[in-house]
Amino acid sequence: MCGIIGYIGKRNASELVFHGLKRLEYRGYDSWGIAAKLENGIFAKKAVGAIGDAEQSVPQAKIAIGHTRWATHGNVSEINAHPHFCCRKSIAVVHNGIIENYVELRKELERLGHEFVSDTDTEVIAHLIEEFLKNGYTFEHALCETVKKLEGSYAIVMLNKEEDRLYFAKKDSPLCIGIAEHGIFLASDPIAFLEHTNKIIFLDDKEFGYAASKPKIFDINGNEKEKKIITVEWKLEEAEKAGYEHYMEKEIHEQRETIIRAVSHEKRKIEKIAELIDNAFGVFLIGSGSSYYACLASSYIFSKIAKKHVNVVDASEFGYYKHFLTPKTLVVAVSQSGETADVLDAVKKAKEKNAKILAITNVISSTLARVSDYLLPMQAGPEICVLSTKTYTSQLALLTLLAYTLAGRYEEGKEKIIKAARHVEEILSQENRKYLEKLAEILKDEEHVFCIGRGVSYALALEAALKIKEVTYIHAEGFSGGFLKHGTIALIEDGTPCIVFAPKDETYREIISNAQEVKARGGIIIGISPENHEVFDYWINVPDLKEATAIVSIIPIQYLAYRMAKLKGYNPDKPRNLAKSVTVK
Repeated sequence: MCGIIGYIGKRNASELVFHGLKRLEYRGYDSWGIAAKLENGIFAKKAVGAIGDAEQSVPQAKIAIGHTRWATHGNVSEINAHPHFCCRKSIAVVHNGIIENYVELRKELERLGHEFVSDTDTEVIAHLIEEFLKNGYTFEHALCETVKKLEGSYAIVMLNKEEDRLYFAKKDSPLCIGIAEHGIFLASDPIAFLEHTNKIIFLDDKEFGYAASKPKIFDINGNEKEKKIITVEWKLEEAEKAGYEHYMEKEIHEQRETIIRAVSHEKRKIEKIAELIDNAFGVFLIGSGSSYYACLASSYIFSKIAKKHVNVVDASEFGYYKHFLTPKTLVVAVSQSGETADVLDAVKKAKEKNAKILAITNVISSTLARVSDYLLPMQAGPEICVLSTKTYTSQLALLTLLAYTLAGRYEEGKEKIIKAARHVEEILSQENRKYLEKLAEILKDEEHVFCIGRGVSYALALEAALKIKEVTYIHAEGFSGGFLKHGTIALIEDGTPCIVFAPKDETYREIISNAQEVKARGGIIIGISPENHEVFDYWINVPDLKEATAIVSIIPIQYLAYRMAKLKGYNPDKPRNLAKSVTVK
C-alpha cells in the first residue's frame, strides 16, 4: 500500500525523491519521510500528513530514499513514519509490505541488545542487517540473510552511510528500477520517475541487490541475474490532472476514450481469449473491490449473451475454492494495478493446481501480468485517484466484448460498446452535471443511501454503493431488488434515499415494483433509467444501449459521488484509510 522511492546518481537525490514521493502519494498519505546520505552521516526528515502539502527541505545529496505511508503496524505518528534505522543510525530503511513474523524477530533482537523506537514491523529489517554486520558479514550478504528470515511481503530500499550504494529487495510487493542517463531510480511504481526515464527493470520475487553506477541483481541464493530492460509506453502527461481540479474528475471524463481503447485489441486476439474461455473446464472470474463487481456484472452478460456459466469469486475468498481447480480450469484475474495482494495470492493457489491464468490488468508490467499465462490489457492509462472509475468501465467493456465474441457476435458487441462510449460525453454534459450537482447538495448530509438493481444492475448497485461510501463516508449499501424486502427494508423511513437502476430490460417491471415498495415506506427514489417513471422523485437519464447499458449507467453515480465529496470538504483523490494499490492481505 505504501509508496517507496530511492535515487542514486548525478542529480540532487533529495529533490528527485521528494517530487517522486508526491507522485506516489496515491499509495498512502498518512505520513512521509526522506533520508539522504551526507558526508557526515544520514539526514532524515519525517512528517505526519500528506506530502502533497509539504515543501522540500532536505539537504542536497547524491543518494536518498523516501516513503509515503499507509499505516498497517503502528499508529500514524512521526515515530512510526519511515525511514527506520538501526541502533547506530547508520542504516536507513523504507519498506512496503507486512513482515508477518516481526514480533518474534523483534524479541530475538531485543534479547541481543537492540533497542527499538517505533511500533512498526519495518524496523526489524534495519536491526537484522545491523546484527549480521556485527558478525562480520558484508552488507550484500547481510541483506541476503535478512530477507531469508523475513516472512510476509516486502519491497525494501535502504542506504548505508558507509557505502555509495542503494540496496533493495522484493517479495510480493511491487518494486522496479528506472535506468536514467543521470542515475538509477528504485520505486513502487514507474510513475515516480517517468519524467526522467521509461527504461525499466521489473524485479521478481525473492530478488535483491544494489544500485551504484548500474544495478546488480541476485536471487535469494546470491547468484547474479541478468534482467531485461523494458521500455514503458506510458507518458507522464497521462498521469497529470490536465486542468481538472482532481484526478477523479479527470478520470471520469476520460471514459469516452478509455472504453474505446479497452476494446481496440485485434479481433483475432479477442477471439483467441474467447476460445480459451470456451474450452476451459470451469471458468473463475476473480477480483477485489470494483474489479470484483465488474466480474459479477459480466457473469450475467456471459449467461445472457454467450449462454456460458462462469464462477465469480472475491479474490480474498478464492483460496477456499481451490479444491475444484484442475489443469483444465481457467482463472480470469482482474486487477487495475496487477499488484493486488489478494488477487496475486489467489493466482498463486490456482497455479499450484496447474490451472491456467488470464490476466486482465491496466499495468502490463505488473506482477500479475508477468505470472499469468495470458494477458489482456485494459489500456486505460494511469489511474491515480484511489477510486476506480475509468478502469471499472474498461474491465466491464472488455468482459462484455469477450461474452459477445464467445457467442460469435464480436462485431455486434464491439459496435454496441463503442456506441456506449460515445454517449459518455452526453451523460457528462454541462446540463447533466448541473443536475447531478443539485442532487449532490440534497444527498450530502444523509446518513444512509441504499442502491438496488436486478441482474447486471445488481452488480451496478453494489459498485454505486462502494463509490459513495469510499469518497463521502456516508453509509451506503447495495442490494438486489428482491433481497431488499428480506430484512433491509426495515431500515427505510421517511426521506431515506434509494438509488434504483432501472434499465429497459427484463428486470424493469420488477425493479420498478421494488422501488414502489421503498417509496410506500417513505423512501426517496432516484431512478437511473432511459425512461422516467412516476415512482422516481429524481430521474437520471441514461441511454438504452441494451447489454452495454451497464457500462455507462455507473458514470452518473461516479460524478455524483465526486460532487458529494467536494461539498463535504473531502479530497476525492485521497479518501481516508484507503490506498490505490492494496498490496497487503
